[in-house]
Amino acid sequence: MTSLLHVVGARPNFMKAAPVIRAARSRGLAQVLVHTGQHYDHAMSESFFADLGLPVADENLGVGSGTHAEQTARIMLGFEPVLDRRRPDWVLVYGDVNSTLACALVAAKKSIRIAHVEAGLRSGDWSMPEEVNRVVTDRVANLLLTPSRDADLNLTREGIDPIRICFVGNVMVDTLLFLRDQARSLEMPKRLGLEAGQYAFVTLHRPSNVDSSETLDELLGALEDLGRQMPVCFAIHPRTRQRIREFGLERSNGRVRWLEPLGYLETIGLVERAALVLTDSGGLQEETTVLGVPCLTARSNTERPITVTEGTNRLVASTRSAVGTAIAEVLAERESGRFSPRRPDGWDGRAGERAVEAIIQRSGGALPPIESRS
Repeated sequence: MTSLLHVVGARPNFMKAAPVIRAARSRGLAQVLVHTGQHYDHAMSESFFADLGLPVADENLGVGSGTHAEQTARIMLGFEPVLDRRRPDWVLVYGDVNSTLACALVAAKKSIRIAHVEAGLRSGDWSMPEEVNRVVTDRVANLLLTPSRDADLNLTREGIDPIRICFVGNVMVDTLLFLRDQARSLEMPKRLGLEAGQYAFVTLHRPSNVDSSETLDELLGALEDLGRQMPVCFAIHPRTRQRIREFGLERSNGRVRWLEPLGYLETIGLVERAALVLTDSGGLQEETTVLGVPCLTARSNTERPITVTEGTNRLVASTRSAVGTAIAEVLAERESGRFSPRRPDGWDGRAGERAVEAIIQRSGGALPPIESRS
């Protein structure tokens, strides 16, 4: 029987792993779940396990925070003995966090097959640690399970052997569609005293936005302006809260409501009924596309360009004026009825099934050894 070892470490991984774990369970595959503990805050980690119906982790490395080098090194040191004990047929890594790269490197050096779920995404921005993680993981993985057709093209351009590439669609969408009704049942807008379609939802956490006092001040000013038009729900990341306090940027505006980190169901419940979303998150670019909610991404680039060309997303500079202009344009489009997003190919709720099928199909024969990879 084919055995799988899933690696999760940070909030986005949980949503991506859940549908693959369900699909593998339905096929009777042996599975082990390893939580590296990269996100160790209960509100941002354990609550997601409950929301997504994930099993309790079989192994928890408890690595916690640190610099990229420290965290990656601790994960590698903790993961190696797990592989020695478990000896799975496949290690499945998800997305682009430090846990993804660290565990892929350990598995590659032990000649254990690696499947990278959400492979092939590229921002072209090497200042982003996630871009390094994505590219290196794709180089060492045996099977590259891509979420969109542009990801296949990225890998082909990089000289990756096509035998390693398999388009399966977006597993994040599987989770969204699987839990949408449950999220709706929470009636989050009503619980917060909000009117559906009459408020904005905001998340900001990337270093490029929150580690600079000038940039963060610009974005908080944009939220203040937006708050004069509609209530703003700001689901504030612990990193962002800390920076606001460090920089002395606390602002008093009763229309901008700071929320503690939300569970997945609570987040989706608010996002689906929002008039618009302002974020720098990768996952929300996809989720808003499926939910048909306008999304403004405060970044100069995205590894998910399909959410711009086919979805609801648009990139916007992290300045008060640029965000304000984009908000006005989005609201005008909605008001005029010109807002008509499309859902990309393979974003249909069955990507996890296709991922497991691809792994099963490739488990019987030999794949090219590491040294022959292009």
